[in-house]
Amino acid sequence: MKKIIRIFLKAIDNHSHLYIIENDSHYHYEMHLKLLEKIMKKYIYATLFLIGLFSAYAQNNDDIEEVEVKGKVLYVDQVNSLKPPLPILDVPQSVSVITDEEIKEQGFREIGDIIRYTPGVNTSQGEGHRDAVVFRGVRSTADFYQDGVRDDVQYYRSLYNVEQLEILRGPNALLFGRGGTGGLINRVSKKAEIGEAFGSIDFGADSFGAADLAVDANFATSDSTAVRLNLHTDSLANHRDFYEGERYGINPTVKIQVDDATTIDLSYEYADHERFIDRGIPTANNKPVESLKDVVFGVEGLNLQTLEASILRGSLAHDYSDTGKFNMSITSSDFKKMYKNLYAAGYDADANTVKLDGYLDPTERQNLIVSANVVNEFNNGSTSGTLLVGLEYVDTDNKNYRYNTFFNNRAGKDAGEPTDQQIFNITRPLNIAKTSTGLDSTVDYTTDLKSSSESDLTVTSFYLQGDIDFSDNWKMIIGGRLDNFDITVTDVKKSQDQSRKDDMFSPRLGVIYKPADNMSLYVSYSESFLPRSGEQYKKLDASGAALDPDVYKNTEFGYKYDINDALTFTAAIFDSESTRAEKDNETGEMNEIRGLEVEGYEVELSGDIDDQNNLTFGYTSLDGVTSKGTKQPRELPNQMLSLWYSYQANETFGFGLGVTHQAESFIKDTTNGSTGPALPDYTRVDFALHINASDNDVVRVHIENLTDELYFPHSHSTHQASVGESLSARVSYSRRF
Repeated sequence: MKKIIRIFLKAIDNHSHLYIIENDSHYHYEMHLKLLEKIMKKYIYATLFLIGLFSAYAQNNDDIEEVEVKGKVLYVDQVNSLKPPLPILDVPQSVSVITDEEIKEQGFREIGDIIRYTPGVNTSQGEGHRDAVVFRGVRSTADFYQDGVRDDVQYYRSLYNVEQLEILRGPNALLFGRGGTGGLINRVSKKAEIGEAFGSIDFGADSFGAADLAVDANFATSDSTAVRLNLHTDSLANHRDFYEGERYGINPTVKIQVDDATTIDLSYEYADHERFIDRGIPTANNKPVESLKDVVFGVEGLNLQTLEASILRGSLAHDYSDTGKFNMSITSSDFKKMYKNLYAAGYDADANTVKLDGYLDPTERQNLIVSANVVNEFNNGSTSGTLLVGLEYVDTDNKNYRYNTFFNNRAGKDAGEPTDQQIFNITRPLNIAKTSTGLDSTVDYTTDLKSSSESDLTVTSFYLQGDIDFSDNWKMIIGGRLDNFDITVTDVKKSQDQSRKDDMFSPRLGVIYKPADNMSLYVSYSESFLPRSGEQYKKLDASGAALDPDVYKNTEFGYKYDINDALTFTAAIFDSESTRAEKDNETGEMNEIRGLEVEGYEVELSGDIDDQNNLTFGYTSLDGVTSKGTKQPRELPNQMLSLWYSYQANETFGFGLGVTHQAESFIKDTTNGSTGPALPDYTRVDFALHINASDNDVVRVHIENLTDELYFPHSHSTHQASVGESLSARVSYSRRF
C-alpha cells in the first residue's frame, strides 16, 4: 500500500509543479511526512505573518476585490458524506447538517456543543478525554469520520477547519463499514478553491479565561491550482478548578485542476493537544451530590491528556465520461495519545471521604486507508438513477498500555482494598499527600502494568449501491456492503495472541415516495456490526474470539418537507435493535440474545423562515430496553428538546436565543421498575448577540447558561457525574478579507 501512496504522490508532483519537498529518485513517503510535519511546526508563526501580508494585499488589489467571496462552499441540501452526494430530501434516513456559519453564530466550540442542539443524539462523558456520543441509545467513541474517511481515534476534535458537520442517525455500514451502529458524525473539511482569493481571522475569549484564534486563507496560485491554509490555537479554561489546556492545529490544502475532467486535492494536518482531565463528582441517594459541585476529584499534573497527530490525505476525482466519475482517496495518519487521571471510585458521605482510583493509558496508532469508487448515471427509458461501486482497504496498527495507579501506602491492601485505590478526606483542593487515616501517601503510574496489547487490523470491503428513479414520484436506494475483518491482538504482558476473522454483509434498502417536488415519505432498513475486539481493537480474549460480532438493525419511517428554499421539516419514527452472540458456560452452546432495543421518534425544523427569522427546533422521544428486556439502558433520556431562534433586526444587529432540555437518564443499566443512580433533568438557556460592524467585520457576544442552572449533562459511572458549565460570557471577533 505504501508503494501505491508513493506512486500517487509522485504523480501529483508531476502534474502540479508545486514542489514542497525536493523530488528525487528515492521518493520515500515516510521521510516526506516527517519533514512536512517539522516544517509546519517550525513555521506556524511565520505563516500567521504571511496571512497578515495577504490580507493587506487583498485590500489593495483591484482584481481580488472583484472576486465574490463565498461564505460557504458546500450546500446544506447535500449530504457530502454520502457517495454520491444526494439532496437531503432524497436520503431515506435522518440527517442533520450544521454549517460553519451556524457553528460561529451559535458559538459552538466542541462537537458536544453541536450535539446539544441535534435531535436523536446526546453526549456521553468519554472519561473526560474524548468525544463520546450516544446515537439513539448507542454510545460510541469511534463513529467519527472526516470527509467520509474513518477517524476512530479517541480525542476531542477541533472545529477550525470544518466546512460543515453531518450527523447521520441509524446504522450506516453500507458506505462506512463496521461501527456506525447508532449513527455517525462526519466532518467536511475546508478545501482549497481555484480562482478564489479570500480569508478570515476569528478571535474569541470568555469569562473563564479561555481564548482562541483561527485563521483561514485561500490563495489562487494559478488558473489551475489553489492553496488554502487553516490554523488555530486554543487556550482552554472552564468553571472547574485546575482545568486548563493548550491545543493548536495547522491544515494546509492544495487543489490541482489537472484538466477539465480531473481534480486532485491534497491535505496535511498536524494537531497538538494537551488538557486537564475531569471525571466529575460522586453520587449519593441515586443523584449527584450537589454540595460537591466545586470539588475536583483529580490532581493538577496527575490528570492530563496529550495528543499529537499527523494526517496526510490525497484524493483524485476523474470524470471519465459525461455520466461516469471515478473517485480515489488515500489517508495516512499517525496518532500518539496519552491520558492519565485520578477519579472518584467510591464515596462515603458520613466519613466525608472519597476512594480514588486511576490509570495511565498511552496509545499509538497508525492508519492507512485507501478507498476508490465509480459512480455512473444510467437511463434506460423507464428507469434512471445512479450506480455506485466501491472498494476500501484499511490497515491499522495499534499499541496500547494500561498502568494502574500505585499508592505507596499499602494500608489499603491490609484492609482488603486494591493497592491501586486509596481513601482520602474530601477537601478543596484534594490533598493526596496523606490518606484519610493520616498516613503519608504518594502515587505513580509506572509501577503496576495492568495490560499491554498490540493489534494488527486489516479490513477489505466491497460495496454496491443503486439509487433508482422509477418515476418522478417513486425512488429506491438498495445496496449492500461486504467487509472482511481480520484482526490479531497480542497480549504483550501474557505473550498470547488471539485472532478473529469475520465476513460480514450489511444490507440497506430505502423506498421514497415524493407526492411533490418538495416533499418525501420514506421507509428504510439497514444493518451494521461491531466486532468483538471493540471500538478501539485493544482487547480480544479467547472467549471473545469465539463469538460473532454484534449486529444492529434499524427500521425507520420518515417524512421530509421543504417548506421553502431554506426551511425544512423532518420527522422520523424508528425501531433499532441489536443481537449478540453468547456462550453457555455449562453446555458450550452458542446462542443469540437480544442486546439493546430502542424505539422512538424525532422531529426537526431547521432553516430561514424569512430574511430576518431563523429557527432550529428538535424534539426526540426515546424508549429502550436491554439485557433480554429486563433493564432500562443507561444514557437514554426519554425526552430531549432543543430550540435555537435568531432574529436579524437590521443590517447591523441580530440576536439568538437557545433552549435545550434533557430528561432524567440513568447512569448505568437499571432493572425495570427500580431506581438507580440517575442524572436529573435540566433546562439550559443560551443567548447570542451579533453586531455587523461592517460588511467584513462581525462582533459576537455569547452568554451560555443564562440562568446559571446547575446541571449534570453526562456521567461515565456512578461516582463520575460531570458538572455542566456555569454562567459565562464569550466575546468573539471575525474579520473577512
